[in-house]
Amino acid sequence: MIIDCHGHYTTEPGQLGEYRERQKAELALDPNHVATRGVLDISDDELRASVEGAQLKLQRERGSDVTIFSPRASGMGHHIGNASTSRAWTEHCNDLIYRLTRLYPANFIGVAQLPQSPGAPLDTSIAELERCVNELGFIGCNLNPDPTGGFFTGPALGDRYWYPLYEKMCELEVPGMIHVSGACNTPYFQTTGSYYLSADTIAFMQLMTSEVFRDFPDLKFIIPHGGGAVPFHWGRFRGLADMLKLPPLSEGLMNNVFFDTCVYHQPGIDLLAEVIPVENILFASEMVGAVRGIDPETGHYFDDTKRYIDTSTKLDDEDRQKIFEDNARRVYPRLSAALGG
Repeated sequence: MIIDCHGHYTTEPGQLGEYRERQKAELALDPNHVATRGVLDISDDELRASVEGAQLKLQRERGSDVTIFSPRASGMGHHIGNASTSRAWTEHCNDLIYRLTRLYPANFIGVAQLPQSPGAPLDTSIAELERCVNELGFIGCNLNPDPTGGFFTGPALGDRYWYPLYEKMCELEVPGMIHVSGACNTPYFQTTGSYYLSADTIAFMQLMTSEVFRDFPDLKFIIPHGGGAVPFHWGRFRGLADMLKLPPLSEGLMNNVFFDTCVYHQPGIDLLAEVIPVENILFASEMVGAVRGIDPETGHYFDDTKRYIDTSTKLDDEDRQKIFEDNARRVYPRLSAALGG
């Protein structure tokens, strides 16, 4: 089985975007507007139409079986409005993922967006995680380390601010994918190029210099997009760990931190496979996502990442089995049950 651990619902029906625009209009009139959830009128047929020619079509064409699926990351928009804004928005986004997992249980398994908001307590995020796992059957969450949208003024991932959420993640046996949303701090950040990859690298360093995994030895994080700059600078991080009198990376992090294969060329995948232990790599494509075009050098889509795993000379068949399936089942303890065994 080929499990894609990183897919976003980027082809949502227009009604969802219209709801978001109404939220923004309400906030323009009153920044303290208390949002109410309201109702989205989206039919099952509209949901089917939104994925049949996109994610499902690409699954079939590229040979993956199931996608661990979450709302559009750049659309989380935690910097927009206030805590009530984020809560109403998040519940709608997660409910659409749930409905797709019911319509296509063999193709999609849910991962939760959290209703984070700058400076807000995590109580609402914890409650939404519980709802998504216990009531909707989700198996993980996306955690935004910077809900400010590019200003990085909130607590670092090692801060005890996050500990109640980490405790709940361990209790529920769900990992978190580190994932920022759309960048509002422009022109300093472009969302999918500079902001995503910078945040991935920052998150790794924050975790490396923290006591999070000492305090939560069962906590697991997936750092997407190949880990940002981390694999390319692995020697730097190993050296920094030594200089800072921290445990070696193999002891301090690699039981808890994993990387996906959203690296859109063969040399990048080969580097990832050569530097990072294969047990810490999960297959992912992020389709339909950040890069949707065809690589003129190969004639294939940049985000057809299965092709890179299949042809990498750094991997053997046993390695591919781990990357395509076994590692995901280990990192997501609820996955096997969701797959039916």
